Amino acid sequence: MEILDGIAPVADRYDGFVLDLWGVVHDGQRPYPGVPEALAELKKRGKQVAFLTNAPRRSWAVQRLLDGMGLDRALYDGIMSSGEIAWRLMARRDHPFFAELRGRRAFHIGPGRDLSVAEDGVAELVPDPADADFLLNTGPDPERGSLDAGAYRPALEAAFAHRLPMLCVNPDRHVMVGTERLICAGALADIYLAFGGTVLEVGKPDPAVYGPVLELLGLSDRRRVVAIGDTPHTDLAGAQAAGLDALWALTGLAAFAHGDSPTAERLREVALSEGVDPVAAVRGLRW
Repeated sequence: MEILDGIAPVADRYDGFVLDLWGVVHDGQRPYPGVPEALAELKKRGKQVAFLTNAPRRSWAVQRLLDGMGLDRALYDGIMSSGEIAWRLMARRDHPFFAELRGRRAFHIGPGRDLSVAEDGVAELVPDPADADFLLNTGPDPERGSLDAGAYRPALEAAFAHRLPMLCVNPDRHVMVGTERLICAGALADIYLAFGGTVLEVGKPDPAVYGPVLELLGLSDRRRVVAIGDTPHTDLAGAQAAGLDALWALTGLAAFAHGDSPTAERLREVALSEGVDPVAAVRGLRW
């Protein structure tokens, strides 16, 4: 597998760029070095740029986070988040997941900052799983922490006792924030699945989430769109399932797993074990 230093060598092959956020554009606290400059170069060349993230909050909330990091809105054309897609699903209620639900009452596991996914009445949050129609999982909260999924087992057991189906709004199992590897909603979903619970995971690698982001780009020819992500089983697998080329960013979780100088042979071996075939790896989202 070829390892590129930046995206310049492949930029002219594509009209659209679908970029993961955590682990590619930023580290959860600030943009990686070279990212604003790389985005500026893409826009200078007339490329369309959109962010596709498994963040369990609506797109407007993700944009507010990027604003706080100082990332200029002129550098990208739109944001699609798993939280946004989950909000649409709850608003429309036309997905089979909702067919057997009695109502909109949700027992929520997650932090208050994720509650944009329930706004406008798409879900009514209740404190007791006995009163709920489904389990809304947006990930770890400040009280139980982000290091050990086992801390959520009692709440998950209570939800499973009432056979609540889980809506998991972030399929990621882990994320890097600064130098820390933290659990995400997907890690809680794994526990619930082990119980025998029903889980709908909204976000990458489901190829269905790429339709909305391609609408943001205004592009229909998927051969001219590339996705860049740091995680093979979500970012790269999702892009491949959606018919897009993919670049494997060696930042974020990839850097945590493989260090600063992985060999091309090792990366190829890992990619094949995950069932993905990116066009190349890239050391970072830089020009």
